[in-house]
Amino acid sequence: MKSILIKNVKLVNRGAIIAGDIFIKNGRIEQIGGIIDRKADFEIDATGLHALPGIIDDQVHFREPGLTHKADLYTEPRAAVAGGVTSFMEMPNTKPPALTQELLEDKYRIAAAKSLANYSFFMGASNDNIEEVLKTDPRTVCGVKVFMGSSTGNMLVDDQKTLEGIFSRCPMLIATHCEDEATVRGNEAIFKEKYGEDVPIELHPEIRSVEACLKSSSMAIDLAKKYGTRLHILHISTKDELALFRNDIPLSEKRITSEVCVHHLYFNSEDYRTKDTQIKCNPAVKDRSHQEALFPALLDDRLDIIATDHAPHTWDEKQNKYFSAPSGVPLIQHTLNVMLEFFQQGKISLERIVEKMCHAPAICFHVQERGFLDEGNWADIVLVDLNEKWKVEKSNLFYKCNWSPFEGHTFQGRVKSTIVSGHLAYRDGRFFEEKMGERLTFDH
Repeated sequence: MKSILIKNVKLVNRGAIIAGDIFIKNGRIEQIGGIIDRKADFEIDATGLHALPGIIDDQVHFREPGLTHKADLYTEPRAAVAGGVTSFMEMPNTKPPALTQELLEDKYRIAAAKSLANYSFFMGASNDNIEEVLKTDPRTVCGVKVFMGSSTGNMLVDDQKTLEGIFSRCPMLIATHCEDEATVRGNEAIFKEKYGEDVPIELHPEIRSVEACLKSSSMAIDLAKKYGTRLHILHISTKDELALFRNDIPLSEKRITSEVCVHHLYFNSEDYRTKDTQIKCNPAVKDRSHQEALFPALLDDRLDIIATDHAPHTWDEKQNKYFSAPSGVPLIQHTLNVMLEFFQQGKISLERIVEKMCHAPAICFHVQERGFLDEGNWADIVLVDLNEKWKVEKSNLFYKCNWSPFEGHTFQGRVKSTIVSGHLAYRDGRFFEEKMGERLTFDH
């Protein structure tokens, strides 16, 4: 691999911003900080730029195998890298779902051949595959995913005995989608009787209600406390759930952790008027009171991680009426831009963005040698110009679905270069695909 020297950059790492250089050799950060006078195969003058650790996104849906008309493991990792995401953890609700060790390893084989970003895949749990789940290797797989509410794909785990078995027997991190299915179905029936198939999109948060989220999250936490399970609850969207999480101990000591997604921070129910089904997702984007409660909880560490839940569908699929329009939003190319917009507004510091998008996922999942700009770590690095303004347009989207809820929006702050495991994978709109990403490993 080519050695790389990054000169004159501002390093954002471990709660501080310092000026210095970075020397990368054999895929790793060999030296960082201060003035480094060494010869390298490739040198980047990063004057005026900030270097962040590569973002680790712990929840994405890249749709391969089986749903590759929406997205795949070539297109979406490229979009991720263009947005500063160097590592992802992908969900099992593909077609077929990753419910056996063989099907799980199939996804790893595909990613090894064509993912520009580093990768890991969750093992899927169902109502009848507990023995397969228990075969999962915690050193090479990020965790086990349990859908405690149905979403895209038929992977609902709603049998109490099965849930007890998973939570009591699984030694790995369990990541949950929490929406109470009976509550959601009851709400659907009420509104379907009133509106038929043409339910107004504004009622999505009434169907995928606060009550449904709180009831399911509370159940997951009760099970985790009962059995001492390592639990991570995904995409928290309500103010009511925030009291379930602790902020009085360090993240490294927590057995129950939480995540918030950029779209729940950025959008609220008023945006359905202009965005319509573009922002239909599960759990739903809710009213402003919930949106505004999430940010303080993020800053005071009740919410531990920022992720995307990147979940693309085709534009045509999204144009259907309420019950037929699938839930999910393409987000991964702009996740850092969203957070930089909050930075520009004075709502969060760069150091805290790095903590929540880079450090915290590494700590939470025990990702080996990533998430920090430290000597000896893999060189996952993003160079960002905080001042450059640019407009999101179809011509600069890399998603296979080729649409974004941010089209027409101008962001300030742009990813200039992304280095993945020591390889310059992206620079100024161009991809360099001589080397693919690496499989993530975990220190469990």
